[in-house]
Amino acid sequence: MTNIGKMKDTQRLAVEDVLSSRGRVRILKLLAELDELNISAISRNINLNHSAVKEHLKFLCKAGLIKEKKFGRILIYQYDSENILASSLKQLFAVWEEKQ
Repeated sequence: MTNIGKMKDTQRLAVEDVLSSRGRVRILKLLAELDELNISAISRNINLNHSAVKEHLKFLCKAGLIKEKKFGRILIYQYDSENILASSLKQLFAVWEEKQ
């Protein structure tokens, strides 16, 4: 799917839908900082159970903010910096952390 296709899909989502969950925001911030991790590492880092993280990741993939890569049975989740909305969120997180 092209960036334009991803952008159209993500435009259907309200910003409130993406940022309404503390778990989703924590996952986005973590992946924005570290770029890619597997689900176990994400779960450990944000102290959230595996099934909750899995649901949040499914939502964020559908929104086009993160990508899923498969290496055999291992799934790696990667922040999609090519997506304009994801890139903007990454900048927001960086500015927010800098000003804290």
